[in-house]
Amino acid sequence: MAIKSAGKQKQLKLGLIMVGAGHTWGDWRHPNAQADGSTNLGFYKYQAQLAEKGKFDFLFIADSVYITEKSSPHYLNRFEPLTLLSALSAATSRIGLVGTLTVSYSEPYNAARQFASLDHLSAGRAGWNVVTSWLEGSAGNFSKSEHYAHDVRYRLADEYLDVVQGLWDSWEDGAFLRDKTSGVFFDPSKLNTLNHKGEFFQVKGPLNIARSVQGQPVIFQAGSSEDGKNFASKRADAIFVGYENIEDAQRYYRDVKSRAVGFARDPEDLLVLPGINPIVGATDSEAERLYQERAALVSIENALSMLGRPFNDHDFSIYDLDAPFPDIGASALQSNQSLVKKITVAARAEKLTLRQVALRFATPRGDFVGTPEQIADKFEAWLESGASDGFVLWEPLPGQLQVFIDTVVPILQARGIYRYDYEGDTLRSHLGLKVPVNKFTVAKAKRGAA
Repeated sequence: MAIKSAGKQKQLKLGLIMVGAGHTWGDWRHPNAQADGSTNLGFYKYQAQLAEKGKFDFLFIADSVYITEKSSPHYLNRFEPLTLLSALSAATSRIGLVGTLTVSYSEPYNAARQFASLDHLSAGRAGWNVVTSWLEGSAGNFSKSEHYAHDVRYRLADEYLDVVQGLWDSWEDGAFLRDKTSGVFFDPSKLNTLNHKGEFFQVKGPLNIARSVQGQPVIFQAGSSEDGKNFASKRADAIFVGYENIEDAQRYYRDVKSRAVGFARDPEDLLVLPGINPIVGATDSEAERLYQERAALVSIENALSMLGRPFNDHDFSIYDLDAPFPDIGASALQSNQSLVKKITVAARAEKLTLRQVALRFATPRGDFVGTPEQIADKFEAWLESGASDGFVLWEPLPGQLQVFIDTVVPILQARGIYRYDYEGDTLRSHLGLKVPVNKFTVAKAKRGAA
């Protein structure tokens, strides 16, 4: 299968989401799994260097600031994302480094400083996955009596990003002269104070670190609710989403690209990257065997815990497993709304039992189980039909990342939709994104022209 496209052929973007001990509650039980992977720097270095060998655009570290005894093994005991990415910046040279940080439970000045530092340490390879956090229990870890309401979180996120990006522009290009003869270290005319005063934050600035070679870190977001899609379409460079079939992915793709146009953006400047678990076998039967091998690692008890997570850690063990999927009503109000809606709509439409929903959610089969040629066909179909601009991959079973790189990547390269080598050195260059102009420089130029 080779789909022809008009004009220049689109290029596939690929990221690797690194989940240490595994994405599901049972992945760590596999005989070849690195059970301590979430706190094993050597394992992370191995995966990062392998992904870089495969010319992936970026590594992606998800995060959560609240756990319970029912949380997945990876989240129970793991590294903080920016600390880990800083270490990986020294173990890699080209691949992008994207970390998650919540706006609901952090301060803009600290966030701006941390990501700017990572951007310099990595020579322009940093990205920030902006999240608002949906688990109510997070509030108790940050001296807050209650969690922000859903709409409030996105208002806060919009202002937070204004502050962080404003701080990143504190120093204009060429500000640091470092002239030893004259004794002039910097040009004061190129230092700018933000003086932000808004609904949620009062931040004076300036930031004590300059812009990097890529201007600013790349902004990622995972938005599927109405508020989330609007925020991502307005502010993000790339959106991380979860869709198991091409039709749903195409609808989402058209929706957010249209919203981007509504915010006066070029839709090509917004990348849509679904998260997937490709399972690659030499034959159809081997691929199916590998999928069943993974599915067998998850018990029904763990599947129920995993299902409860997007429903704000709701306890599904109290219901009859073989009765229709329960209506939990108001319990889901502060949850991961887009995922809750997706699960409940499917359960109602297909008349699924709780057991069926839990097992399907725990190890979704998705659209990417097959031979290398079949996986490449699907990647190309999603790319060329307007379902995605690329993918963020989980490694579903130990060794599958190596198999993907050895067998699927060469097919994608031969078809002309994936690079043979990096075209540049920064994350923005990998993703085909422009270097953002410094807002203070632009403002001064406008004043000078007036």
